[in-house]
Amino acid sequence: MPAEPLFGENMTRKIFVTGANGFIGGRLVSKLVKRRYEVTCLVRDPAKAEALKTEGATLIKGDITNKESMRDGMAGAEAVFHVAGWYAIGAHDDARMHAVNIEGARNTLELAAELGVSKILYTSTVGVFGNTHGEVVDEAYRVPKEEMGSMYELTKWLAHYEVAEPLQQKGAPLIILQPGGVTGAGDESPHILAFQMFLQKIPVMMGARSGLTLAHVEDIAEGHILAFEKGRAGESYILAGQVLNYQQVFELCEKITGIRATKLWAPGWVAGLSAELVGMLEKIGWRSPYSSEALAVMDDYTFWAKADKARRELGWNPRPTEETLRDVLTYLQRRQ
Repeated sequence: MPAEPLFGENMTRKIFVTGANGFIGGRLVSKLVKRRYEVTCLVRDPAKAEALKTEGATLIKGDITNKESMRDGMAGAEAVFHVAGWYAIGAHDDARMHAVNIEGARNTLELAAELGVSKILYTSTVGVFGNTHGEVVDEAYRVPKEEMGSMYELTKWLAHYEVAEPLQQKGAPLIILQPGGVTGAGDESPHILAFQMFLQKIPVMMGARSGLTLAHVEDIAEGHILAFEKGRAGESYILAGQVLNYQQVFELCEKITGIRATKLWAPGWVAGLSAELVGMLEKIGWRSPYSSEALAVMDDYTFWAKADKARRELGWNPRPTEETLRDVLTYLQRRQ
C-alpha cells in the first residue's frame, strides 16, 4: 500500500510541480503520487508528458516564463515544487538561460506566495557556491556572483539570492533545496561525460583534484519530499552525497566494473589554459566538443558541500556512492 501523507486527513492534498518532465522532477512526481497526493504538473507539451499522466498526475499546459499560464493550475495547491530549470554547460544561449532559471523562478515563486500556498519548495544547487577550493561547505557559505564559473551557476546564483531568499525574508513559506551532483540511470546531464570517458578508457584525464558530491536521483527526489514534510520555512537544505574528486570517482568505477581507470592525470592548470584558448575561439564562432566552461571546471574546481543539516533535520539518508555509480555505469554500458 502507498504511504499516507504526513499531514492531517482534512488537508488540501494538491501539489503543483514544475519541471516534472525532468530528471529529478519525474522521480518526484512518482513518489508524490505513490504517497497519494493529488499532483498537478505544469508541462509545455502534454503530448510529450504521457508518462506523467500514466503515473496518475494531472497535466496543465503552460510555461514558467509565462506567469499567468500557471495561475489556474496552481490555485488551491497545498505545496508548490519549483524544480524546473535549464542545466547546461557551454550552451551559448544566455538569454534563454536567464529566462528559464531566473525569470521562471521569479514567476513561479512569486505566484505561489501571492496565491497563499502553504509550502513552497525551490530547487537551487550547490553550484551557487562556485568553486569551494577544496573546502566542504554548508548552507551558510556564500560567495559573490563574480566568482561563478558558468552561466548556469550565475543564473542559479541570481535566482537563489535575488529571488528566493528575498521572498523568504518577506515571510513567504519557502524552502530552498540545494542538490549536489545528481546521477543514476537516465542521467543526461553534462557531468555524465566523465563516466563516458571512463568507459572509453581515456588514457589521459584532467581534473584529478576537481570534484563533486554525487547522490542518486531517487534519493534527491526523496529529499525534496522530506523537506516538504519536515523542513522549516525560511531554511535551505543541501542534498549532497560523498565528497570525491574525479580521480577517486574513477577508482570507484574501476572497482565496480573491473575496467582499468585512467592512471595519468594532467595538472589542473592544463584544463585552465585549455579553457582560456577554447574561450577565445568560441568568441569567433568556433565550437569544440568540450566547451570552455566544461574545461574550466576541471581546473581544480570543487563543488563540495555537506548535507549534515538535511540528515539531522529531515532524516535524509542517501544510498552509498558505490551503489549510485553502479546504477549509472550499468545504464551507460547498456546504451553502448
